[in-house]
Amino acid sequence: MTRPLILIVGRYSPKAEGVRGEPFAAGRRYFEAITRAGGAPVMLPPITDLVDDVVEIVARVDGLVLHGGGDIDPRHYGQQPSAEQLYGIVPEHDAVELAVARAAVHTDTPMLAICRGLQVLNVAMGGTLHQHIGSEDHWFAHHAVALDPTSRLAAAVGGTVSARSHCVHHQAIDRVGEGLRVVGTTGDGMVHAVEVDRARWITATQWHPEDGADTDAEQQRLFDALVAASA
Repeated sequence: MTRPLILIVGRYSPKAEGVRGEPFAAGRRYFEAITRAGGAPVMLPPITDLVDDVVEIVARVDGLVLHGGGDIDPRHYGQQPSAEQLYGIVPEHDAVELAVARAAVHTDTPMLAICRGLQVLNVAMGGTLHQHIGSEDHWFAHHAVALDPTSRLAAAVGGTVSARSHCVHHQAIDRVGEGLRVVGTTGDGMVHAVEVDRARWITATQWHPEDGADTDAEQQRLFDALVAASA
């Protein structure tokens, strides 16, 4: 097969039509954006028995996507839960995705980490998060993100600003993880993109490029760049 295999970590989901029992799931927009880019998406279920095998699993695919979702348990970054706005914490999601993020860095596998995925990558690299940013300014809102012109993200979108970046987050990076470089910020100074400098292509966005990728070529180009790096 000529299409690179791009692994997405799935989620526990309460229900789905046409299947027996409770399903695992991941958002359709991610699968479609990867397919448009020329990749073949595959899903890894968040089964903790697989954690010890994650490095081997990651080594057998060509690229990775960590996607959006609920919050990470703050204990993973050395804090007790303190914000009443914390939601959607699932221990299995945390365990598998943190293992996948670390495996991506260890194996130098190309990865696009999105929203929660950016936060997972930051925590995996020893960083911390603001448990709540204290406003609704980035909850279902579009922002312009200024990109470092030397970054892989700027090369991917073809400019130094990602103009229509759809944000759906109430948390953000606080302390940046070791080995990560901040390459994108919004006008309020909030971190919206990071990259692993020493990696071939590991980059992360706080916004959701998949939300507009079917009609916005700039957002689709992030998936195109991931698949190209994975080929």
